[in-house]
Amino acid sequence: MLSASTRAAGRSDGRTVGPWLPLAVLLSVSPTVRLSAQGLFSQFSYDNLKPSALQLDLGPVGGNNIRGTLTGGLRLDYGRIAPHVRVLLGLSYYKADFSAAARARFAQRLDSIVNPSTRDTIDLGRITWSDVTGDVDLQYVLQGRAVTTYLGIGLGAHVRHGSGPSINGTFVQDALNSITAGLNGTIATEVGAKRWRFIVEARGVLSSGVSTVALRSGVTYRWATTRDKGRGTGK
Repeated sequence: MLSASTRAAGRSDGRTVGPWLPLAVLLSVSPTVRLSAQGLFSQFSYDNLKPSALQLDLGPVGGNNIRGTLTGGLRLDYGRIAPHVRVLLGLSYYKADFSAAARARFAQRLDSIVNPSTRDTIDLGRITWSDVTGDVDLQYVLQGRAVTTYLGIGLGAHVRHGSGPSINGTFVQDALNSITAGLNGTIATEVGAKRWRFIVEARGVLSSGVSTVALRSGVTYRWATTRDKGRGTGK
């Protein structure tokens, strides 16, 4: 027959075992959680961050407030911060005409500000919008022998400038000049196993004023690493 003390110790009514059970579970699980977190973060390192490749690309771009045009970019592969994650620094440029719908909306807003009591017809003429963008991307790389695929996400700073015969030097042009942030996503394929590689890239950008989608192609030059020199490849 069990003693009273044994029965008391074995009760699960929340007065004896209950308060200690969550603590016991936490103590048994927390080392595993800590080790998993340490294993994840230990993969990230700044030691391999250094310039390793240069990319030039060109292709069509379209957006919600602009007509289609061409965009070009220059990108620097700055090495890997984790086994499959690389850092890419980019600079790109395009100059596009305002779409007819965007120009009409802009004219309506101007009319409501300048003369809100009377509806007027405002002819803005041709308006162009140029965009210079600096990006920092993190790209997840699926490395193959001759074909490499990568998915990326990044942040960009957009410097925009509006111009047109009827708005140059006016407050309208000032309203179109802006600096804003953007979020971008990339999916691309890189073909080649030596220094020169061909790339095809789809890139979408979400930003204030203009959101765009571009399809670019170009070339990447990847210079020799210490490991490549040891193998004597890549000529």
